[in-house]
Amino acid sequence: MVIDCHCHGGKGEGLQAPWDTEAPLGPYLRRARAAGIGRTVIFPTFSKDYARANVALARIAAEHPGRFICFASVNPQVDAGRVHSMVHGAVRRLGFRGIKVHGHEGTITREICEAAAELGVPILYDIVGRTEVLEMVATQYPSVPFIIPHLGSFLDDWKVHVELIRQLRRYPNVYADTSGVRRFDYLVQAVREAGPGKLLFGSDGPWLHPGLELHKIRLLGLPPPQEALITGHNVLRLIRGVRNISRANSRATA
Repeated sequence: MVIDCHCHGGKGEGLQAPWDTEAPLGPYLRRARAAGIGRTVIFPTFSKDYARANVALARIAAEHPGRFICFASVNPQVDAGRVHSMVHGAVRRLGFRGIKVHGHEGTITREICEAAAELGVPILYDIVGRTEVLEMVATQYPSVPFIIPHLGSFLDDWKVHVELIRQLRRYPNVYADTSGVRRFDYLVQAVREAGPGKLLFGSDGPWLHPGLELHKIRLLGLPPPQEALITGHNVLRLIRGVRNISRANSRATA
């Protein structure tokens, strides 16, 4: 099964741009279905209240049993002091399987990493080009898988791509997703130097077309077992307890 590990869902309050206004999943689902994508990791779009947004996301997932795998978003600054309770509730009560942190909202904290370590879930952390942060967190929390979107940079910073590939090789718990990587040869380099076991297919939906993003993985020309790692097996390995997701999400009515 093909799994997209990077998609936004729900409404935000910013009203300044698509990414903080609304992430409608109807068009995404049609496009993903046509592309052969069977499941998707979703997390809230930018929000001023992630406790509320996470619950809203659980309701969206409950409307599509077995289709979505939810990650709980937290803001390192606004949610300081309540991260553990937010994430614990999302994982234990709502069936979420990971944490999402965005560097535009603040640098990741020990509070977030310790919650992930305790609950045994990965963190999808947009480092917004700051690869130096990984030198700290990857070594401090070796049991926590860190998934870095966009091969480290949505802004096509080739230096970030190169450094992140080095970190993929160096740190067993650092992974990258392929969403929005436009300089294709860096995906080639990542597979060649770090191996297909360190990459996860992601689309950055609903704003980027999931079929187009998946086609980039097909164009790598990998043997089927290696391609299957990137398009689904790696993310399944990182989200322990995936078999319980659909049942937990179907109960998410809070």
